[in-house]
Amino acid sequence: MHGSCEFTTAVAQLAPRIGDVEGNRQRAAAAIGAAAQAGASLVVLPELCSSGYVFADAQEARSLAEPIDGPSVEQWRALSREHDLAIVAGLCELDDESAVRNSAVVIDSGELRAVYRKSHLWDREKLCFEPGSSPPVVVETRAGFVGVAICYDAFFPEVMRMLSLAGADVIAVPMNAPVLAPPLEPLVADLITACASAQTNRVYVAQADRTGPERGVDWVGASVIVDPDGRMLTAQAPGEALLTATVDLARARSKRFGERNDVLADRRLDLYDRPAQVIKAGPGSRASLV
Repeated sequence: MHGSCEFTTAVAQLAPRIGDVEGNRQRAAAAIGAAAQAGASLVVLPELCSSGYVFADAQEARSLAEPIDGPSVEQWRALSREHDLAIVAGLCELDDESAVRNSAVVIDSGELRAVYRKSHLWDREKLCFEPGSSPPVVVETRAGFVGVAICYDAFFPEVMRMLSLAGADVIAVPMNAPVLAPPLEPLVADLITACASAQTNRVYVAQADRTGPERGVDWVGASVIVDPDGRMLTAQAPGEALLTATVDLARARSKRFGERNDVLADRRLDLYDRPAQVIKAGPGSRASLV
């Protein structure tokens, strides 16, 4: 890892096309090259960026899945080595037991450091993928300690807290966020979640969403880099884009809010393994009349 506590991180908002694996690799390679030109030590690519997302069925997902030593990961390893940076990227993976997984790889200076398999599957993903059964990972890289959550994983506070407790400086979130309803104003929910996770865990969140309509589905475009105060360091961008920001590891490693509070030290572990109290309404009580 570099001696400096500051480095540039990048998130690439790409427009992969379903089934266009070679074209998708070219898009990813161009984004990684642009990130390197911008001085990035870490670049995060979207969920399933090698294959596209809106599979017709499980058979199509399987036909586009690659083993972990397949051409997409090998290309990312080569680019990581060439540019001397860390990459977190989403992959449609065919694992050693022939299960299809929604996965993310962590590569640092050409070395495959970790594979994380999405454990919280969203909607029709349950028809195409086997969920992961291992906890999320935190990997020491040249860009600090990088944790990984994939899209819907990040909606679970338990996942983001686990990664913070394990020492993540940056939580990388490869994402494909479909537009489900008119977006909230002034921020879409996917950005609000990223900001809340960053602030409540005092970490950076580097979230790489996709863009480009696919089989009638549009995407939020919720790519963002958020600091430990919950401030967005990048603005929401339309279309394909590369967003960059400076990350200060020292800020992520201090969990303090002012003089008296620390988001990890203030936890009440003596309470959390007990169920919440449920107070039911009794006859004649105010609650029973509502």
